[in-house]
Amino acid sequence: MIRQTAACAALLLALAACTANERPAGFAATLPPPPASAAPAQATGSIFNASTGYAPLHYGDRAHRVGDLVTVVLTEKTTTSKSADSQQSRDGSIALRPPTVGPFAFDPNVLNSGGSSSFNGGGDASQTSSLRGDLTVTIAEVRPNGTALVKGEKLMQFSQGEEWVQLSGIIRLADVDQDNRILSPRVADAQITYAGKGAVQRASREGWLSHFFNLVAPF
Repeated sequence: MIRQTAACAALLLALAACTANERPAGFAATLPPPPASAAPAQATGSIFNASTGYAPLHYGDRAHRVGDLVTVVLTEKTTTSKSADSQQSRDGSIALRPPTVGPFAFDPNVLNSGGSSSFNGGGDASQTSSLRGDLTVTIAEVRPNGTALVKGEKLMQFSQGEEWVQLSGIIRLADVDQDNRILSPRVADAQITYAGKGAVQRASREGWLSHFFNLVAPF
């Protein structure tokens, strides 16, 4: 009895731990690599010196290097719907007329049989979700084909808990506009997470005991 009680307690604690919504790691800002130490520049008598660093005019201020910032404009909206309808019916009957006289005579009504079955079913499901806002991420990797891996997060602390938005994905550097902004539908392999924890989130979720009974309930 003690072992069963301990096992049930461990199971309930595991379910309670599963309900905690922890913030996934791995979305911290990527810092650019440290600059290589440059050799001392030789005096040439010119005001312009390339060794001090410069950006060509065709580069502008657009993000294109590891550690540069890109603002992702979240314009996500997903609408799904599904409906199904099914109908089935079947009828059958059998009748046999036996002899009415002789040693094999019997009531013909005992051989009359019939049957029918029918089935009607239907279902509808729909879901609509949307996400709006801005999230500034950093370029974590630049690839030779003109794409870049970006990732970042925004953590907001409130009096009743905290909320966070995390994003990672692949962008084309050519899609970044002059303000270093890009729409979220242009992010390939996007992984967007919007979640939180605190009093408000706990109140909107099912309690762990109710969740346990719903798991084991046969109906």
